[in-house]
Amino acid sequence: MAAAITLDRIIAVQAAYVRCIDSGELESWPDFFTDDCLYKVTTAENHKLGFEAGIIYADTKNMLIDRIVSLRQANIYEKQTYRHILGLPTILANGGNEVECETPFFVARIMHDGQTDVFATGRYLDTCRHAGNDLKFARKIVVCDSSRIDTLMAIPL
Repeated sequence: MAAAITLDRIIAVQAAYVRCIDSGELESWPDFFTDDCLYKVTTAENHKLGFEAGIIYADTKNMLIDRIVSLRQANIYEKQTYRHILGLPTILANGGNEVECETPFFVARIMHDGQTDVFATGRYLDTCRHAGNDLKFARKIVVCDSSRIDTLMAIPL
């Protein structure tokens, strides 16, 4: 029997998620999602208006895997890393096997020459679900506060 979805489990999966991205272990990033997941990066304005399209949009784990394969093998971009700072998640709804939560984030982007800039701020709107004993994202909507988004976003948020 899976453990209850509690705030400490949500904090742990969020911390592991951003550590995976920030440490460059992107091949492991899709493993944080269920097979039938939704991952979308959008702006606060587009989210408020209910627009479905996103800057990044993937509705299966295989699409996330393809994104990382193309990032590593096909796309050419300037070397960069992220550093995420997360706020505490707020549980919005808890149905036992599934929980909806909101987590604020701040992301700095560090370029190969050391230049560091605020890259994005916003909130994760997540649906987390039991997958065996693990907690995985069935849905992760990344809502960026600014409408000015770098369209050459190479690394997932």
